[in-house]
Amino acid sequence: MRPSSPPRRRTQTTTTTTPSASVLDSELLTEEETTTFFRNLQISSPDSSANPRSFPYSVKQQCWEKAEKVRGRDPDRWRRDALGNIVFRKLVGCPGCLCHDYDHILPYSKVLSFYSEDFSLRNDSCETQVIILGGKSTLENCQVLQATVNRSKGNRTELSRAELIQKSSYCRVAGRDMDLIELSAYGNVRRGQDTGGCRNSMTNFSCSNFF
Repeated sequence: MRPSSPPRRRTQTTTTTTPSASVLDSELLTEEETTTFFRNLQISSPDSSANPRSFPYSVKQQCWEKAEKVRGRDPDRWRRDALGNIVFRKLVGCPGCLCHDYDHILPYSKVLSFYSEDFSLRNDSCETQVIILGGKSTLENCQVLQATVNRSKGNRTELSRAELIQKSSYCRVAGRDMDLIELSAYGNVRRGQDTGGCRNSMTNFSCSNFF
């Protein structure tokens, strides 16, 4: 009598047929594969390095240089913004009246939404299309602007110059005040070439009387 052999495991092969969907080039994909395909599909975004949000250092330098000069003051330290507000070079991004930003004249991000007239592009989950019209971080699109005004402006382009001036943070700064600010920030006081008087001053403020 032969010893009984252990029962063999049966390998069951199941073939499942699922409905298929026809896509481009007559390629057949299952419904699950089709769903996965579109889930993993990504729309490539613009190269941010080609248009950085922040102005490059060299552009900021040139942007400062093209701003209006303040009579009697060193143009490397003092300028007027696009609205005529006096700003100090060392004060960047702060909320004070002498603080400034390097502002995009045409905002970096401007969103425009609209309904597509091409009904083949519309579905239940996406009724609108959004186009981002971004101003470039170039010298032509750069202006020195008081930080308070820049915060109020945001990405709006419909504000008039008069409306922006009303949003300015006003402070009256005399020549002596400017001397003290320079002395605190740089350790000395420097005059502009249009003062008709002293160029440098370390401890006295006799040249500030004409302001």
